[in-house]
Amino acid sequence: MTRTSARILTVLVLIAALLAVGTAGFVLLSGYPVFDALYMSVITITTVGYGEVHPLTRAGRIFNTFLLLVGAGVMAYAFSAVTQSIFESQFGDIIHKRRNRKMIDRLKNHYILCGFGRVGRGAAAELQRSGVPFVVMDKSEDRVERAIKMGMLAVQADSTRDDMLLEAGIQRACGLIAALSSDADNLFLILSAKSLNPNLVVSSRVSEEASESKMRRAGADAVFMPYSMTGYRLAQSILRPHVFQFLDVTAQTSSMGMDVGIEQVEIRPGADIASRSLKDMQLRRDFGVIVLAIRRSNKTMDFNPPADATVEVGDNLIVMGHYDDLRRLEKLVDGSRS
Repeated sequence: MTRTSARILTVLVLIAALLAVGTAGFVLLSGYPVFDALYMSVITITTVGYGEVHPLTRAGRIFNTFLLLVGAGVMAYAFSAVTQSIFESQFGDIIHKRRNRKMIDRLKNHYILCGFGRVGRGAAAELQRSGVPFVVMDKSEDRVERAIKMGMLAVQADSTRDDMLLEAGIQRACGLIAALSSDADNLFLILSAKSLNPNLVVSSRVSEEASESKMRRAGADAVFMPYSMTGYRLAQSILRPHVFQFLDVTAQTSSMGMDVGIEQVEIRPGADIASRSLKDMQLRRDFGVIVLAIRRSNKTMDFNPPADATVEVGDNLIVMGHYDDLRRLEKLVDGSRS
């Protein structure tokens, strides 16, 4: 249900409830016939002022005064709601699009999430938790409204169209998540996105195993099968419950009320920790984080690196710790310059 429909429904329910209360009041307090009581309620609420249909008792006049005051407020709200709905129907889309246009134009190195279904909502929640700039694109008005209510920047658009991707700032974006409902749409989206921004990092969902290789050939950097991943996690939860619980806790800490996570920290040029060993850095002592692995610039992975392992510019530290400690480490790497 759209906002306008909900507003109109609220007005109708309020008026109907007020008429029902007014009719019952005139019948019980002044002995009016039902039709006359309903007519008296209508002229009272609308403040027409035709006078009493039948003489009112003292209790009836007190009730009528109450009904008049409440009815005037309800009718004022109804007039305001209808006026606002008419205004929004005529100019609301223009104002909303112009506001979104300005916000999107200011985005840089952001992410574009295409599709706000079950998979897309999960991805959006993680992007929102991470505090990175992103924009949601979906053809469904209801889904876009839902994203906006969750505090996200969202636009109603067909993400398979080049002009819509350009309006979402794809040339300035650093990543795209293809979470559309069909593999064909996701494949077409990846081809379009990569043609507009070859440096874009693309992650896609896929429903059929046969489509995975096509997605990668089209330019997807990562491809995930939601149903296959769910099956894997179900099996792991009974085969290796303690390992599964540990990994699940680190992956879903935000939803569990915990403050622990795993992050990657890139060693940038000028960082003080470049060309230093893990022993010299003392990351656990100074930042309270644990180094799980080092992703080398040549794309190799060193798991459980020894203390004498050194990191160079372009490497990524895979670290685990509290989010505040992880943020402090990221600021050190980003802000320190020789």
